[in-house]
Amino acid sequence: MWKDKLKEIIYILENSDVNEIEVTFWGKKFRVLKNSPNVTTSSPNEAINTKNSQSSSSDNLENKNLDEENKISILSPMPGVFYNAQSPDKPTYVKEGDTIKSGQVLCIIESMKIMNEIESEHNGVIKKILVNNSDPVEFNQPLYVIEPS
Repeated sequence: MWKDKLKEIIYILENSDVNEIEVTFWGKKFRVLKNSPNVTTSSPNEAINTKNSQSSSSDNLENKNLDEENKISILSPMPGVFYNAQSPDKPTYVKEGDTIKSGQVLCIIESMKIMNEIESEHNGVIKKILVNNSDPVEFNQPLYVIEPS
């Protein structure tokens, strides 16, 4: 009977935007994960960003990789919905090319109906915004690429 429930959960996972489901049936705990394009796992306890694995995959991209080593990814501290402004009629917190300071609000992530302001932990310049407004984000998903100053 629990196998039927597990098959049903796998079906729901495959046909949704959710990447992970964890449930307990009759004292047995099951965790089902969908393959994520942002993360590859080398062991159950260690996750590696694909940016790092791609940087060592090709000798032709050495110069580009040297530039990427000087950049920092700002990761989502929680799953939720990404917002780049306080409200739709307000200006965005930051845009590409902006200089940011440690403690500056970069975005809001709505999680469980709570609006969480995400602040920068670094000084630098926003080089790339990796997420669009109102996109769902996962835990540790890269949101911004900054060049520290």
